[in-house]
Order: sequence, then structure tokens, then C-alpha cells
Amino acid sequence: MTRGDLLKRVAREVLGEDFARRIWRRIEFIGDIALIRSPLNMNPEELRPLGEEILNRIPHVKSVWASIPGIEGPYRLRRHVWLAGEQRSETLYREHGCVFKVDINRVYISPSLNYEHIRVARLVNPGEVVFNMFAGAGLFSIIIAKHSNPSRVYSVDINPDAYYYMVENIKLNHVEDKVHPVLGDAKDVASKLSSSVNRVLMPYPELALDYLPYAVDSLKNSGWVHVYLHVRTERGEHWRTKALRVISERLAEISARSYTVSHVRKIRNVGPRQHQVVVDLYIAK
Repeated sequence: MTRGDLLKRVAREVLGEDFARRIWRRIEFIGDIALIRSPLNMNPEELRPLGEEILNRIPHVKSVWASIPGIEGPYRLRRHVWLAGEQRSETLYREHGCVFKVDINRVYISPSLNYEHIRVARLVNPGEVVFNMFAGAGLFSIIIAKHSNPSRVYSVDINPDAYYYMVENIKLNHVEDKVHPVLGDAKDVASKLSSSVNRVLMPYPELALDYLPYAVDSLKNSGWVHVYLHVRTERGEHWRTKALRVISERLAEISARSYTVSHVRKIRNVGPRQHQVVVDLYIAK
């Protein structure tokens, strides 16, 4: 039985068929922590019996939390409610041969970006200078350093806790020669990197469009920008069409000379008619 099948069975047994259908796909695993993403307008305490059963039925899980909808504050953090097991929020999380120490209450982390981490890493050419504007605990930066051969990855975050974990993770994965951690606002760092980088990552949908001018300015002659967006569609509107229109309008505002869209992908739904989308741009300055 796969873990997904087990989750479906547990959710049905605890919550009943109708409610289980809403919940079981909303369960994520970060190391030995299970996160249940609470639906809107639901008291997370209602998920405590499910949390206790997950703890009993899935051996590697040691702690279960409910994740409250939405991202809050300048550090882009989720709120969580402890449900079962050890009342701790720090764990070791593994992806693509790398290990990351994280605290779900102190730094943003999303397992839904698992594929994006390795996809982008495989696009990086040898010798590139990479600028990760919103690095969090350093997952994109470190996976790039381990799976490609950049000359340098500038890994930036404004959250002191994220910076702490980023530094720890750089050491854990032995990429001190490739990844340069920076505590600060990405737009300030961009001014120092002006016209010097080959590729920019913008994995912060709430700030991506505001910071796009700084990303473009940091590019050396021309280069790649990976823009992560939250796109809300109207009835009958396609998420791809909306994402491309939003990007086109923003690039026109900042007078980017020319650009090519090489890839558009929906990562997941984040709400009713709201989609998380990545757009890969090649920009000529």
C-alpha cells in the first residue's frame, strides 16, 4: 500500500468519506513532521483525531501539526497548531540527495516545490552566477550547488531565522565554496550585483512582480529569470493566459528590451481559481 493509499484509508476511517475527500490530499510531510493544511473556515482542533491516527499509523512521523491557511508577515510564515506527538517544529528534511534543517514555525518551506528545485538546478549551466532573491532555508540554492556547477549562488533572505538555517544547511551539505548566504533585502543586494548575474530565482509570489525590476537590473547583458506567481483567474480564463499577460504588462512597465518565455507551469492550486505558476523568462537587456 502506498503512503497516499494509507492516508486515504486513515482519513476515511477518522473523518468519513465526504470529509476525507477534502482532506487527505492536503497532508504534507517535512522530515518526521506531518502537516495537515486546514481548509478555510475550519477549526484546526477538528483535525486532532486525524493527527493522532497519522501518528499511530505512519511509523516515521513523530509530530503532527495543522497548517492555517495563508502566509503572514514580512517573513512569509505560515501559522501552525500542534495536534499530536512531539511538540516540536524543527526537523531534518531531505530532497534530491541534500539534507535541510528547518523549523516550520520560523522559516517558509513548501514540499510542493520539490520538482521545481531539481528542474531549475538542471537548467543551470557550468560557471553561472545565480541570484536567489528569496532563499528561505536555502533549498533552491543548495540543490543547484549540488546538482550543477555554478561559480557562485548568492542566496538571500531578509528573515534572520531563515538566514540561520541557510547557513547551517550550507555547512550540512558542504557547499560553502558555491553558496554565499546574505541576510538582507533582495532589492538592496540586487543593486550591489547590478549587471553581474546569469540567472535569478524569485520564489516568493507575493513580491515577485514588485521585485522584477531589480531582478532584471542584476542580469549581465542577458539572462534567465524564474518568476513564481499567484495567479487568480476569472470564470473561463486560463491560468496560463493570465500569467503571461501579467508578466507582459509588468515587463512593459519596466522597459525590459526583449524577452522570451521558455516555460510556463502550474505548480498547484492555492485557492479557488488561484494558481501558483512559474514562468521562465530569457531577458535581453
